[in-house]
This record gives sequence, C-alpha cells and structure tokens, in this order.
Amino acid sequence: MNPWLETLQKKNTQLQNDGLVRRLQMRESPNAPEVQLEGKTLLSFCSNDYLGLSNHPSLAEALAVGAVQFGVGSGASPLISGHTNAHAKLEQALAQTQNLHIPNVSSCLMSTGFMANVGALTALASLGQISFFSDSLNHASIIDGIRFAKTCHQATVSIFQHSDYDHLKSLLELDQNTLKCIVTDGVFSMDGDIANLPKLLSLAEQYSALLYVDDAHGFGVLGENGHGSLEHFGLNSSLLVYMGTLGKAAGISGAFLASGNLWIDWFTQAARPLIYSTNTSPALSHALMNSLELMHSSDGATRREKLFNNIHVWHKNAVFKRWHCLQSSTPIQPLMIGDNNETLFVSRRLKEKGIWVPAIRPPTVPINSARLRITLNADHTPEMVYQLLHTLKEIETEINE
Repeated sequence: MNPWLETLQKKNTQLQNDGLVRRLQMRESPNAPEVQLEGKTLLSFCSNDYLGLSNHPSLAEALAVGAVQFGVGSGASPLISGHTNAHAKLEQALAQTQNLHIPNVSSCLMSTGFMANVGALTALASLGQISFFSDSLNHASIIDGIRFAKTCHQATVSIFQHSDYDHLKSLLELDQNTLKCIVTDGVFSMDGDIANLPKLLSLAEQYSALLYVDDAHGFGVLGENGHGSLEHFGLNSSLLVYMGTLGKAAGISGAFLASGNLWIDWFTQAARPLIYSTNTSPALSHALMNSLELMHSSDGATRREKLFNNIHVWHKNAVFKRWHCLQSSTPIQPLMIGDNNETLFVSRRLKEKGIWVPAIRPPTVPINSARLRITLNADHTPEMVYQLLHTLKEIETEINE
C-alpha cells in the first residue's frame, strides 16, 4: 500500500476507536430554534446566534438592498480596491461601540475571527521581540496566531493556567522582554466563563503590557448595550486591543479589531490576512449596519432579556446525577460528560428524540472533558429549554438503568 494511504488509514482507524471521528451535518433550513436536519425537524441548541438575528427579516432585506447598491463581491483586497464606503461606514460604527473603553478608538474589518486573531497577533510580533502570555483555555485561533508569531518572529510564549492570575503574575515577573502582551478570551468558548478583565488589565498596567481580548462570544451579549466584555466591566485603557466577531450575536459573518488608531494603522500595514485576502462582501457590511442598529435598539435589549431568562431557567433546573454542569452566566452552558463515546451516545439519543446538540470532544476540549456544549438564544422559549432538560433526564435514566 502507498505509505500515504497506509498512514491515513491508521490515523482514521485510531480516531474511530477513540470516538473522535467528526462528520458534517447538513442543515436544510435557516438557522433558528427549530431546524430541518436530514429531513427531520429538530430543536437546535448548538448555534452561536445568541440574539436570534441570523434569520431576521430586516437583515435579509438589508442584505438584498446592499447587494443591489454595492454589488455582491468586493473585487479585491482592501488595500487594492476592495474597500468601499459600506466597509468604511461599518468600521466607524464598530469603533463607536468601544469608544467609551479605548481612547482614540478606530477599527478595521477582517473576514473571520480566526483571521483577525492570526493577523493581529502576528502583526504585534512583527514590531520586535515580544512575549505573549496566553490563558490555557484560549480559542484555537489565538493558539495558532501565537504559534505563527513564534515561528515567523521568534516571539516568546508563556501559557498560564486558566484564570490563574497569580500564575500569570509570576510569569510576567520573570520575563525580560520589553514588549509584553496578555491574550485572553473575553468569554471562553467551551466553558462559557468570563475572564476577569479588570484583574488582567491591572496586571497589564503594572507590567506595561498590552491586553488583547478576543470577545467573540461577548460582543452583542454582555453589557447594557451589548457592546461586550469591556462594557460589562466598564473598562477604559489605551492598553486594550479588542477583537469582536460578527457571525455570532450579530447574526451575519466577519470580525473586527478595535483599538487606538495607531494600532489599527499598524494592523493595516502588517496583518497579512487583511492585506492579502479579498475583502468581505460590501453587501454584508451594509446588512451589518442594520444588525448593529437592532442590537442597540429596544428590541436588542428585549432579546438580551429573553436570553438571560432562558439562562436562568437552565440554571434553576439543570441538576443531574450522572453529569455536572458548568453553569456560566453566558449563553454557553456546558454539560460535562467526560467519556467520548458516552457523549456521542447522549448526542445521538437527543437527536433521535428531536433535539440537536453535537458532542464536543478532544482536541477541541481537554482529554476526559467531552461535553455537550448547549447554547441558548433569545428565540428559544422557556418551554423549549424545559423540553431539553426533560429529555436529558430521560436519557440519563436510560444509561443508569
């Protein structure tokens, strides 16, 4: 057998034996609390569409209008000819969401949160010998961005234990580099907990470090106006670099970086995914203006209220004998099962009973921490949440018997 095929076959067999094979599942309907999946109607608890905007009629209308007015494609990278007034208007509006938290704030659009992190972190490392200090549970895009920075620019990398700020402080004290950058998720994507940003900012100020916050799961959800983790804590500092995504609570796609205007100027010069990728669709930028308006409106406030009511219903009733819950204050509510194959079984039984929650397994999460990553949104009714709870308890009884 060809050595490539033999190696591939062995790896695939090992994944199968370990319960780690992943399969694409094809949804046949718009994203919503009830979806069509493989010909069945299922309750969905696995979307990051926290405010329920991804299928909002006004966004669909705005997208159509934007396509007519600006075209579907941007035609080039931003620095060639792909930057339109639709992009510029959105960047200004996104910067304004952080204007109380970052002095002289500006922003730039990126195609995805993954590319934003890779681009920004490598751009920071290109400025000189830099030390990154990264939470152990940071998102894969942060991990890969720091890896690229280490490979391309000889950055130094230290990993501190999750939310262990004494450990972080000890690492900062030992580091001799002048340029330091603390990197954290605002809301951790698999556990759902919120980073202690005031403590991290205090450490950044003490050691003259930047604080880079990936707020993919906080933007649109946290804070009185949905402006995210910085608003949630009421922070203000020139040492902040903020990344927010537009495909989760904002309901569409893309990402943005917000920081002082000098930092955004530098990202424009040095963030390779921005320089060398075709810009995002101007029609999407036009639609995202409508999304921001909804987030900031009374409707957005009502949606956040409904979302947090659903979180309360889950917290009050999610008590299991076999599994335990990481009860976060965000829409991400992990049900910890541990064993890969049992997690797959529970996910499969839920699907058979009309509920869609995929199994999350290593390497997405640490070994022996496989889970159901249950995500709640504003369009779920309390009755839907109760149905999920009741079905999970039925499955737990099946396994115990």
